[in-house]
Amino acid sequence: MIVAGIMSGTSADGINVALVQIGDHQGSPQVKLLGHAEYRYPARVRTAILAAMNAEKVRVADLARLNFLLGELYADAVQITERRLKVKAELIGCHGQTLYHQGEPQNFLGKKVAATWQTGEAAIIAARLGVPVISDFRPADLAVGGKAAPLVPYLDNLVFRDARIGRIVQNIGGIANLTAIPARAKAGQITAFDTGPGNMVIDAVTEELFHRPFDRGGKIAAFGEVLEPVLRQILRHRFFHIRPPKTAGREEFGREFVCDFLVRCGRGRKQDVVATATALTARSITKAIRHFIIGGANTKINTSQHSWREIILSGGGARNSTLVGMLAESLAPLGIQVRFADEFGLPAEAKEALAFAVLAYETWHRRPSNVPAATGAKRPAILGKISYA
Repeated sequence: MIVAGIMSGTSADGINVALVQIGDHQGSPQVKLLGHAEYRYPARVRTAILAAMNAEKVRVADLARLNFLLGELYADAVQITERRLKVKAELIGCHGQTLYHQGEPQNFLGKKVAATWQTGEAAIIAARLGVPVISDFRPADLAVGGKAAPLVPYLDNLVFRDARIGRIVQNIGGIANLTAIPARAKAGQITAFDTGPGNMVIDAVTEELFHRPFDRGGKIAAFGEVLEPVLRQILRHRFFHIRPPKTAGREEFGREFVCDFLVRCGRGRKQDVVATATALTARSITKAIRHFIIGGANTKINTSQHSWREIILSGGGARNSTLVGMLAESLAPLGIQVRFADEFGLPAEAKEALAFAVLAYETWHRRPSNVPAATGAKRPAILGKISYA
């Protein structure tokens, strides 16, 4: 079966599409990536998305229109990719664009509720492309006590598990998240969680100070010096000390966090501020690995340092040479080698889109695809909702 996966990350920089051939082998999906593409959001659309994320006030009419507009843009992206690759999808898995994610129950109108919202009308995609669409993957995990994230560990375990060594699969999108897979791991031994900001703070700081959407290749940060006192202060943030499972989004590391970050940096050189934001991502990843994977704070996995040999990077942050260098330097004392998802035939930019193609395939076959050990769910759940053509 040929499945298209669509992903829009918390950076809201655009749409990733992966076309994937998936078949069954002993009840487990076998995956072959046929091709992938990335499409930037039009500037006005990205501005509207960022304004709606975690907003105190926004017009309901604008949210409704944005939902349908994104459905059209997603359909366009899949259609263009199909034409380029000369392949037609039989099923589509669309993550949608996250506007709000609150994995922990909070008081609301007299009752504690958790909530998540990914927008982008699947009915539009199904009608335009003439095939079923699986969307809205996260609520089913939330409904059974999970945090609805991360969901990509299902793919990570499928592709990267190894009988000899422990691997940490680290995605660096807007938010950074890891999946720790011990050697010879069983599903219940996998742990996964968000480590903190990925590109989100770097992008926001670069846009504010240099009027560029992101620091391409880490070139700006490469000419800066890390403001160590500032970095030490910020790494005291409560999120970095919470035990997994845990999730993060713009609610934790969005505009309010960035404003505070810039104030703390004071009159530091602009390049130093970007370098410090970059170091925040690298150090928070290392801190999470050292404390929750190797240090024994997570009891589900083999905590022996010697079992962890590789970290496999994916996401846009894997293309930031300065960030990768900082991460490699901070992980070297732990004996962990940096590798890239591309080495395993999985391009860094395609991984999450491919993951939602696989999740859609599992849902279509009525099989659960959350990983309770990663999300904290009470039980496995079949994810997503189906929109028929």
